Parts: sequence; C-alpha cells; structure tokens
Amino acid sequence: MATSLYRINKGINLSLEFKGLRAQYIWWLGGGVLILLLLFALLYISGLSPFFCLGLIGLAGTGLFVKVYAISRKYGEYGMMKALARRSVPRVVKIRSRLVFKSLYKKEENKIENT
Repeated sequence: MATSLYRINKGINLSLEFKGLRAQYIWWLGGGVLILLLLFALLYISGLSPFFCLGLIGLAGTGLFVKVYAISRKYGEYGMMKALARRSVPRVVKIRSRLVFKSLYKKEENKIENT
C-alpha cells in the first residue's frame, strides 16, 4: 500500500492577503480598477485622445494604489471598520430632563416589589 502525503494548510482562519493588501482593501482596489476601466472606456468613446485617456487613467490608478496601500498600512485588517464605528459614537449624551432617570427608578422599584 502506498503512503499518502498530505500537506497541512497553515493559513486556516487567516484573512486574505495579496501583495501586502489585507482583507477588504483587496476588494476596494479591485472595485477602483474596475471603475477606472469603465472611465477609460467612456472617455475613449466620447472622442478624447487615447494618450490623454491613458495619462489621466494612469495618474488616477497610481493615486488609487497609493491611497489604498496607505489605508491598509495605517488601519490594518479591522482598523478601518473600528475607525468608522468610532465616528458614529457620540462624544456627549445630552439629557435635558430628569424624566429618564425617574422612569429608571420606577422600573427598579417595580422589579424589587415583584420579586
């Protein structure tokens, strides 16, 4: 009987990584490249010079790559989502009435009486 040789996949439960880009940034870069491709097609069909279209898309593509790699390095795999979530949390909660606290106190009294 022949001996079987199985390779162990050491990348289980790790996030997707491609040339330094991690997780959702790969999708952002792919989407950006797709948008640039469509923009090039629209500019070319509209009658602009092909060299102008290539130059414009080349500059925009370079900016896209630089920005996405910079964001990936700065925030990491989950940091961008955490930064966006942190923005949605209010710095201050303003309550102009004591009714909120009075209703809490009444709920506490009802819980104690019911037990």
